[in-house]
Amino acid sequence: MPNFMEIAFQEAEKAAKRGEVPVGAVLVSASGEVLAQAGNETEAAHDPTAHAEMLVIRAAAKKAGSARLGECDLYVTLEPCAMCAAAISFARLRRVTFAAYDLKGGAVEHGPRFFTQPTCHHAPEIVGGVEEQRAASLLKNFFEERR
Repeated sequence: MPNFMEIAFQEAEKAAKRGEVPVGAVLVSASGEVLAQAGNETEAAHDPTAHAEMLVIRAAAKKAGSARLGECDLYVTLEPCAMCAAAISFARLRRVTFAAYDLKGGAVEHGPRFFTQPTCHHAPEIVGGVEEQRAASLLKNFFEERR
């Protein structure tokens, strides 16, 4: 079975080369099929919602012909923000595996802790910190180059 987090990192690296914040995501079916993969596209698309997670959820839902992706797993290089956490909940994703924690903008283990709120209708299984240092270094280097 492919290393899905590696695919997410490849997407993050491509995003960085395009001048996007280096976040990559991949959405995988229960059988291990990659349904969608993407890196951030907020700058190129002039769209603040074009986060990697949103892009793969949209593409996979379209491919599946359903807004519900209950047997699917998301791999992403950064802890999802509140917008992405809401989309993950609405899509009913089974599991979210992320690399770096985001103390400032994260909404899973930090900030609003979206999936623990009483208004959250579906909370996926969460696995955080997978290859955390690699993702943190990628982000740190990206922002240092822009200062």
